[in-house]
Amino acid sequence: MKKFTFVLSCLLLSALSFAQSPDFSGKWSLDASKSKLNPDFSMAPGKMAIELNGNSMKVEKVSDFQGQSSTTVDQYTLDGKECINKGFMDSQKKSNVKWSDDKKSINVLSKIAFDGGEISTTEVYRMEGQNLVVDSKSTSSFGDMNETYVYVKQ
Repeated sequence: MKKFTFVLSCLLLSALSFAQSPDFSGKWSLDASKSKLNPDFSMAPGKMAIELNGNSMKVEKVSDFQGQSSTTVDQYTLDGKECINKGFMDSQKKSNVKWSDDKKSINVLSKIAFDGGEISTTEVYRMEGQNLVVDSKSTSSFGDMNETYVYVKQ
């Protein structure tokens, strides 16, 4: 009977840990001092708004480049199926998005094809304490870029 109770307790704890996936929803501002940004050129959005709702995720990013502000909005499903959003310069951004196996992070794998080639990006959204952290890696004919963005909730 003790073994049965122990096994049942382990199963319940396991189920509870999966049920407690982080909620990345909210409005977030970049904390550049805590982030690891490319010193020459960074892809980090200054602000993000994220909505998680069941199997869908909406990410709005606001970036500033050379005094110009731009906003992108991506709609994803979290089941790993391909999602298509608008890329830059009338391109299409094709992404596959899903929770990690441990349900602690969301992985976004994207490709944007353009006349000169293709950009591949990987973004991993996770929580560190109260901060949203996005590990970003991109590869293209221009080279590779690895950055870590740290956001605080507004």
